Formats: sequence, structure tokens, C-alpha cells
Amino acid sequence: MIKKVVSLEFYEVIRLLNSKILIVENERIIANDIKQRLEDMGYDVIGISGTSEDTLKKTRETHPDLILMDIIITGDVDGIETAKQLKELYSIPFIYLTAYYDDEILEMASLTQPAAYITKPFNNVGLHAAIQMAIYKQKKLKEN
Repeated sequence: MIKKVVSLEFYEVIRLLNSKILIVENERIIANDIKQRLEDMGYDVIGISGTSEDTLKKTRETHPDLILMDIIITGDVDGIETAKQLKELYSIPFIYLTAYYDDEILEMASLTQPAAYITKPFNNVGLHAAIQMAIYKQKKLKEN
């Protein structure tokens, strides 16, 4: 038996799909692949960044609804430290999307309270679900 747990109005679903996403990924081929996948799902990719400094600048300028953050990025500051800085400055959810996974990295990443932690290679369904949950949760937090 299938239960209908959450009923979203049509306009609410469209708003979630039109969400602005910033991709933080230093490998351009991978970043472009992620961008294309997100656009195919109906998201608005407002930028790609490969460094912490550029990520902070683009976040300030574009006000994304969500950030997809790789852990290993170009420069002295990694994705985890960048996420800490973003959390202190903005109320924007972020999802780690990374090829790196071990207990130490997961522990350090969890301290930043990401909306999700997805390992590469990833599938579109899992990424889409994580994005929708993160954006919907953030929307509800703002309403309260």
C-alpha cells in the first residue's frame, strides 16, 4: 500500500526545481558534467568555482540556494574549511559531492553539518533527492 506522506503544491515543486546552485569543483570536466546533469534536472547553475576564495566571492555575489562542495579544491583552503567559512557567513545549505571517503574525512566533514555527503561516482536520482531535501528543509527553517 502506498501512502502519500507529503503533498507539495505545483508552484512549490517548480520553485524547488528552479533553485540556484553553485558548484565547487576544481576539475573542469567533472564540473561541466555536474552542471549539465543539474540543468537537465531543471536546476539553475549560477556558477562553477574551483577555489575557496572564488567560492566565497561567488556566494556573496550570487546568493545561491544550495552549494555542491567538493572536499579537494585548488589552493591552500580545502572544501571542508570553505564550508565552515560559508556556514559562519551565510545560511545556505551545502552538500559534499566528493570522491574522498574515510572515517577521518567524514568526521571532519560532519562537523560542518552538511545537508548531505554524496560520494562520486554518483547517480542523478540520489543527487536530485539530496538537493530537494536540502532546499525544502532550508525553506521550512526560514518560514519558522
